[in-house]
Amino acid sequence: MTLEETFEKIDAVMEKLSDDSLPLEESFAVYKEGMVLLDGCKKIIDDVEKKVAELAEDDT
Repeated sequence: MTLEETFEKIDAVMEKLSDDSLPLEESFAVYKEGMVLLDGCKKIIDDVEKKVAELAEDDT
């Protein structure tokens, strides 16, 4: 999944969580899904940062 796709899913999670009629158990499941998505974003961003750092080292 791309970073952009992950952001779209996080947006959907946030929209679901803003629904006051969502039952507590379902809210928790959606929240948990959001946290997994955020962890995925962090991994993608960390990987990109490593690649940028490697490229910067190669240029010096």
